[in-house]
Amino acid sequence: MSSAKAVSIRILDKEYRVACSPDEQEALLASANYLGKKMKEIRDSGKVIGTDRIAVMAALNIAHELIKSQSESVSQGDAMSNRIRTLQSKIDAALHDTKQMDL
Repeated sequence: MSSAKAVSIRILDKEYRVACSPDEQEALLASANYLGKKMKEIRDSGKVIGTDRIAVMAALNIAHELIKSQSESVSQGDAMSNRIRTLQSKIDAALHDTKQMDL
């Protein structure tokens, strides 16, 4: 098991040090970049003032994206399951018809 190491990330011109295992460092940096981009978009819109409020709005937007993505994944999974069941039924019917022809 790898040990955690402090990694520096920069969000809205402020540096943070976060403990992170080496195998998760790339994901942490990508997450920090994504968060920084979202916070910059909110700050630059001029509708929200204050780093704390910008961070909360970014967190809400990201949580919304996650929930929407999860919901879409479930819907796609359900559609795929239905399609597989339909194909399985067609295969079963074709096999049954083939067995009937052999008789």
